[in-house]
Amino acid sequence: MSYFLTPMTHTYYQNLYHLIWSTAERRPLLPPQSKHRIFEYLAGATKTAECLPVQIGGMSDHVHLLLAIPPKHAVSNIVRDIKICSTKWIKGVLPDSQSFAWQEGFGSFSVSTSQKDVVMQYIMNQEEHHKTRTFQEEFVTFLKIHGVQYDEAFLWR
Repeated sequence: MSYFLTPMTHTYYQNLYHLIWSTAERRPLLPPQSKHRIFEYLAGATKTAECLPVQIGGMSDHVHLLLAIPPKHAVSNIVRDIKICSTKWIKGVLPDSQSFAWQEGFGSFSVSTSQKDVVMQYIMNQEEHHKTRTFQEEFVTFLKIHGVQYDEAFLWR
């Protein structure tokens, strides 16, 4: 039996990712009065990386991004690039931010189109969620819901 491969003239995709990462040591380095500017910058950085920002939000110690990422890009490279450029921008624009840094790692969770609105709402309601739980509790919940195995000894380094 013979198979003929024909080149695809178009690529169609719907790759939504809920990305989560914190500031270094989960310190409250994102000032409340500057969060809106930071989220706008992150949105611009995602567009520069050829991604589509769907929703961005967070708290003083972490961010949530719902992004559409083309299949030609590795999620880890996108996150790396966004972290690098946003760190430089934050240090250059925000007062008293010379010690700013993001954590080394991140969480990446795929999102089906049917759950897009739910995740958008979740990201928009961060203030409400964090009245009753910490970032660490939230992140562990995401790991468990998505079946991600982790070692508690290495989770917060």
